[in-house]
Amino acid sequence: MSSRDVEVVVIGGGAAGVAAAKRLCQASIRCLVVEARPRLGGRAWTVTDASGFALDLGCGWLHSADRNPWTGVAEEHGVAIDKTPPPWKRSAFELGFPHAEQDEFQDAMAAFFARVERAAQSEKDVAASTLLKPDCRWNGLIGAIGTYMAGVDLDRLSVKDLDRYDDTGINYRVFEGYGSLISGYGAGVPVTLDCPVRGIDHRGNRLRVETDKGAIAADQAVVTIPSAVLAAEHVVFTPALPEKIQAARALPLGLADKLFIGLDGAEEFDKEVRVFGHIDRSRTAGYHFRPFGRPMIEAYFGGGFAAELETGGEAAFFDFAVSELVHQFGSEFARRLKPIRMHCWGRDRFSLGSYSSALPGFADCRQTLAEPVDNRLFFAGEACSRNDFSTAHGAWFTGAAAADQVIAARGS
Repeated sequence: MSSRDVEVVVIGGGAAGVAAAKRLCQASIRCLVVEARPRLGGRAWTVTDASGFALDLGCGWLHSADRNPWTGVAEEHGVAIDKTPPPWKRSAFELGFPHAEQDEFQDAMAAFFARVERAAQSEKDVAASTLLKPDCRWNGLIGAIGTYMAGVDLDRLSVKDLDRYDDTGINYRVFEGYGSLISGYGAGVPVTLDCPVRGIDHRGNRLRVETDKGAIAADQAVVTIPSAVLAAEHVVFTPALPEKIQAARALPLGLADKLFIGLDGAEEFDKEVRVFGHIDRSRTAGYHFRPFGRPMIEAYFGGGFAAELETGGEAAFFDFAVSELVHQFGSEFARRLKPIRMHCWGRDRFSLGSYSSALPGFADCRQTLAEPVDNRLFFAGEACSRNDFSTAHGAWFTGAAAADQVIAARGS
């Protein structure tokens, strides 16, 4: 197969692109994945630290694992899954946060989401922040957890979009890494790496896809570029697609950055326990102690606060984490900590963020972004999913759906 002339070009080799390409290959359609990075996986990225542990710098949880197709992929390929309940399903560390206060906080969270559900039934969409109860002592921590979940602060989050998210509450992890699972699934799919796409010309009978390695001719394309990259018009459509660009701008990628920290004497702590840096503010991190039982801490930072820290790079995240952990455990605790690895997703030019959320009033833009153009341009990715956005399984579902649309349009 010539890599310059294919039936279908899949633009982007993340979860959506891999799922689309696999479906097309199974239908015996000549396709090519064109990926800007030197690897498959996109925002799912597993690296190995010096101790040999697999670290997911991007997505790490098989959310809705009981209906998540990646669970089936793992089982089919003999990839081990950890079914330990996630830390947010268990009591947090009690130091500075006694069980009675944790119960009070959980009640406040439940009440907040009940208000979200009611408000989402209204014709008018509002920001989630408007549903915080005035003077509630837990508003800061609710806001912090909102940034971990949605990647944005509550004042930038559509209530309708938040309410539409569908989660079964079953969450697993992959010992070898979620990113490794997704990239491994792409083995055997025709792919060109290190090949950013600059433009898609859909004026003629066939598409002309301009890349850093030359032009590719194709009958159809599955576009799985992150919404923030589309919004920034790093890929130019000819003729222009203003409705797509506007929809993408209404679905910005927020930030959910993770820093892995080595912890000496980690056995002092129970496995899989969560610690909050502070419980009275939104500008705080969540700390997952001993994930998989490993001697480390997985620290979570979200929203606008993560964006601020990104300007200082990894050192800013580590310094802040140390300050919060010292606040909890005393000054000597700092000697037990060392940074391992993280990735600043907002500064990643091929994603410009972690995952999408809808701005207030724009929840329906997900459908607009997902709609095909002239039965030749098909769109996929987590931002195109109405109910499973921000997840790798949402990306899978939209990628497979786009491939099915291609197959139907070709009459295959």
